[in-house]
Amino acid sequence: MSDFTGKTIIITGAGKGIGRACVELFTRRGARIIGLSRSQADLDHLAQAFGTTVISVDLADNAAARDAMKKAGLADALVNCAGTNVLESVLDMTEKGYEQVLGINLRAALICAQEFARARIANGGGGTIVNVTSIAGHRGFVDHVAYAASKAGLEGATRVMAKELGARGIRVNAVAPTVTMTELAAKAWSEPSKRDPMMVRHPMARFAEVDDVARSIAMLISEDAAMISGAVLPVDGGFLAV
Repeated sequence: MSDFTGKTIIITGAGKGIGRACVELFTRRGARIIGLSRSQADLDHLAQAFGTTVISVDLADNAAARDAMKKAGLADALVNCAGTNVLESVLDMTEKGYEQVLGINLRAALICAQEFARARIANGGGGTIVNVTSIAGHRGFVDHVAYAASKAGLEGATRVMAKELGARGIRVNAVAPTVTMTELAAKAWSEPSKRDPMMVRHPMARFAEVDDVARSIAMLISEDAAMISGAVLPVDGGFLAV
């Protein structure tokens, strides 16, 4: 089990889902967490329950995202968990939906990674970034056109960041979860007509839980993964293998 005692980890989207699971897990393992979220109620709970240092920010606002990262300051790791989805088909896609999904899932992640890396380099380098993507960046799912574009784009950016930042000692990786039981996923996969055909494509016969993803992220952050950079780790129960 990885020990994060003495480490500071910034987590975006910390109030819910995978981000919240990361806060809980990493806190138990000794880390100091700086949690970014738009929901003040969620941030208040994290501060009270786990002693999390919290920053309220709408990451769709570019300037606010940069300010929040500068306020967070120097950290050992960044986990880009913040994400959203608007279920629209190719023919029905709206500019509003596209901008909302790409703005949070891709642009905000790049801004946060950039500010994290700048702070690390100013302090001599080192550190690690983990981006949360999705199997939707690898397979086509109905009504996920903007979401798929955002996650595939973030995986491409992950490889570029690993290439450019490696000489500065900064490792950059991604995890690509399958359907994970968050509030966001429940909306997309609650109907049996969507859920059941997807479930049978999972050799492990289940979707992921948020803690499955959090533990995978913990591994990539840890020194056990010291030689891993530029990788995209599927957390999918074998979905992409069949």
